[in-house]
Amino acid sequence: MVPTPIRVRGICQDIPKKSDMSQVRVGRWGKNLALRVPKEIALATGLEDGEAVQIVAHDGDIIIRRVAAHTRAREAAAAAAEIVVESRRHSLGGTSIRDLLEEGRRK
Repeated sequence: MVPTPIRVRGICQDIPKKSDMSQVRVGRWGKNLALRVPKEIALATGLEDGEAVQIVAHDGDIIIRRVAAHTRAREAAAAAAEIVVESRRHSLGGTSIRDLLEEGRRK
């Protein structure tokens, strides 16, 4: 089932329908409260034991973000920007990418 995207203060978040959500019980861990992440959620998100996450309160809800996933996304965006800058330094000798693709298909 595809989550329904909704906009919250300019941030697009994919909120699953109620039937896709897991329900967990809050427990105590020392002086703090703790949540257990169900295995299917961990597998679906790639969350691993010991991984750092960010947790914030937003309008009475709890939002958990994977730090590693956001770091990888930022690194990928930086790498893409670097590729674009580097590609502008090199010429294809007047040949377009489309021409090169067509030539490759003919071979």
